[in-house]
Order: sequence, then structure tokens, then C-alpha cells
Amino acid sequence: MEVVSVLEEVRTAATRSGNTRYVARDSDGNEYTTFRETIGERAKELRGQRVRITYHEEQRAQYTNVYLDKLEPLPADETSGGTDAKEAAWRTAVEAAPWLVGEPGKQVPPEELYEKLKPFEDRVAADIEARRDDEGDARPPDDQGTGGAD
Repeated sequence: MEVVSVLEEVRTAATRSGNTRYVARDSDGNEYTTFRETIGERAKELRGQRVRITYHEEQRAQYTNVYLDKLEPLPADETSGGTDAKEAAWRTAVEAAPWLVGEPGKQVPPEELYEKLKPFEDRVAADIEARRDDEGDARPPDDQGTGGAD
């Protein structure tokens, strides 16, 4: 099984047999255990980062053990400024469509849907750009001189 999350914490403990047990906790509070040193040390390196966690579960009596199989680092979350403002704004508008259209369960003609979503997208994109400018995180124009326009 896989999950994408931020690796919040990695703890180690010595077992009675002298092995090291690594317990990794993600931002959702889920814990994953491994006794493999390479995976445990990799977890320590990736602490605080967004990762793809591959794991499997084993049922032992009334307990379910969750074992860490693999960790892969992922790029920063797309919504945290690593995405074009127009793209992020359109995704936001599409997610908000049920509330913007206001007609749950009823089909809306594409033209009408677009007419309601486009102004919302424009406002969200402007807000994203304004926030980037305020935070000093504005992006320089691209090399082709297109300024990011479609």
C-alpha cells in the first residue's frame, strides 16, 4: 500500500535482541515500523519532507503491525507556490464548482458553467499573484518574454 504524506518524526529503539527498531510517523499520525537499517536511516534523512510511503500490514492476534517498506522523496506540494497561478486557480474553481453553480444534481450547460467559473478563477489567480508579490516570492518573467500567458 502507498500513501503520500509529510514524514514528521522518526524514533529509534533497541530491541531485547539488540536490533534497532525504527518508527516513522507521518503528518496524519500514522506510524510505520521497520527493522531494516537502510530504510530507517533513509527515513531520518527525509524527516520533514513530503514523501511517498510504501508499507504493508500484518495481523498478529488482535494487533495489526504496519511495516515500512520504502520511502521516496517528492517535490514540494503543488499548491505551495510551485504551480502556475492560473493552473492553481482553475483547479480551485473546478473544486468550488458545486458551490458556485448552486444547482446540486442538475446538469449545467458548459457555457454557463464556464461563465460562472472563469471570473472566480481570475479572482483566485489575482489573489495568488498578489500574495506571492507580498511575500517577496514573485517569479521572474520567463525567457521567451511571454510572461506566462497562454
